[in-house]
Amino acid sequence: MNVIQNKTNMPTGTSRPNWHISLLLSLIVLSCAMLIISPAQAADKYMAGSPALSAYISGTNEINPGDTVQLNVVIENKGVNEFKFVQSSIIERDDLPNTAKFLTVSLASGNAPVTIQSDPQMVGDLKGSSTASCVFTVKVDPDAAQGSYNLPLNLNYSYMYEADQYGFDTIQYYYKDRNESYSLPIKIKPELKIQVLSSETEHLNAGTEGYITLTVKNVGHENGNNSIIKIVRNDQSPVLPVSGSMYIGNFAVNQVVSSRFKVSISSDAEEQTYPLDVLVNYDNSEGDHVTSDVETIGLPVGKKIDFNITSAPGVISPGQKKVINVLYANTGGATAYNVQARISAVDPFTSNDDTAFLGTLAPGETREAAFEISVDKSATVKEYALDSEIRYRDALDNSLISDPMKVRIVVEQENSLLGNPFVLAVIAAAVILTGYLVYRQRTKQH
Repeated sequence: MNVIQNKTNMPTGTSRPNWHISLLLSLIVLSCAMLIISPAQAADKYMAGSPALSAYISGTNEINPGDTVQLNVVIENKGVNEFKFVQSSIIERDDLPNTAKFLTVSLASGNAPVTIQSDPQMVGDLKGSSTASCVFTVKVDPDAAQGSYNLPLNLNYSYMYEADQYGFDTIQYYYKDRNESYSLPIKIKPELKIQVLSSETEHLNAGTEGYITLTVKNVGHENGNNSIIKIVRNDQSPVLPVSGSMYIGNFAVNQVVSSRFKVSISSDAEEQTYPLDVLVNYDNSEGDHVTSDVETIGLPVGKKIDFNITSAPGVISPGQKKVINVLYANTGGATAYNVQARISAVDPFTSNDDTAFLGTLAPGETREAAFEISVDKSATVKEYALDSEIRYRDALDNSLISDPMKVRIVVEQENSLLGNPFVLAVIAAAVILTGYLVYRQRTKQH
């Protein structure tokens, strides 16, 4: 009775409905029963949620024609789980609804002038509120036009959309597959690109200097300001630029320019074609000073100017002074100008006339030089070799010296009979007698 009376006297608005009290008591009883039946730790159950993926390129998306770049693609999962229940009788789930499982990322070229050189990549499981990245190698076509393009990106994954629990120890998962497509924007920047239309060479021979004339066209999509055409040595090529740059100023798209450069050829070069690099330094439309891609051309190089002695050995006797004639042949690949031959007389030889002027000597031509040589009386009878060299000028008037050559000279004794005075007297008498007899015979006939 006291209870009823107190409840009746409670102020208005403070009384509790009987059904609230009944529900509260029921929940308390149910909770106690579940603790008795299953004393396990409380687990979470998510009733709704799914992955929500997006993709973008990390870093710059501006690339140049002809470049091979590494595009870092970032995948972000913004998926959330909307409802969560916590009960001690729920088995802990291995997967969450907002996890993208077995995520595979593939990139395609679409209509962009590029080639994707990387295969699809397996990223794995991507949980909610997390990111993953993968790198794709992309090669841009050398003649790609400037502009904005979209690269198709495909994401393939599975996610858990439902999990049914049976009893207190069994759970069954249900997964769905998704295939989502995105577009990654890229921008191909305009670029000056050169093409060497022709190359003409002058006097390119090993060991000399010469000229090359290049006709170059801007086949790119960018006008070059303050442009400078340059030639650069290619690796270990024997073609070495002497005057290797030419200022051309504005180099517009489709413009053709002609430029002349001086080069030097190493003396150890062979008769063959060697590479040379051509490029342009310029200011682009953004005001940056940049360098074009290198174009490599081939330059034919001829044989070096070379000489050889083709004459037979000279013969001289001890104590004798004699003129030795030596034949010099141009066995090289270019004409030698102002050719001078010189011989070096060493003991037992001396010479007051050791230089001979041969003039111009074209490839295959031969000139004879005469040197006056004296040999000491005590010289040993044998064959000697005197050093000889040729000083000459090439087509660009550079003074050059040939490799040393050997002039062979044989020192031998005079013939003993001809050197005997008695033998010479007998020969003279015989000649006189013969002449007299011929004269008498003709006299008798007349």
